[in-house]
Amino acid sequence: MPVELAEVLWLDQSQQLSLSELADFSGLSVAELQSLADFGVIKPVDETATEWVFPASCLVTARAACRLRSAFELDGQALTLTLTLLQRIEGLEAQLCELHAQLPLRIR
Repeated sequence: MPVELAEVLWLDQSQQLSLSELADFSGLSVAELQSLADFGVIKPVDETATEWVFPASCLVTARAACRLRSAFELDGQALTLTLTLLQRIEGLEAQLCELHAQLPLRIR
């Protein structure tokens, strides 16, 4: 039975990635990442900087984008829309959990 090797990257919340590092680790091209940043799907630490640097949390979104693009053969606009809707759903689910936690026990 062959053993499959995988590359592991351990990131913490304070770590930041350059645009090229994000491209290397995510599987997306620099142009695709710039497009996602232009539409606000991923956000650089400082949008006015000459070279964008992203929080490590953007890698999760970028990798999801790469998987979605490959699995469903999405173009740039469809990928942006899909990721935006997924982020909106996650936000609404978090808000629902928060509101649910505020309910008295007898109503649950």
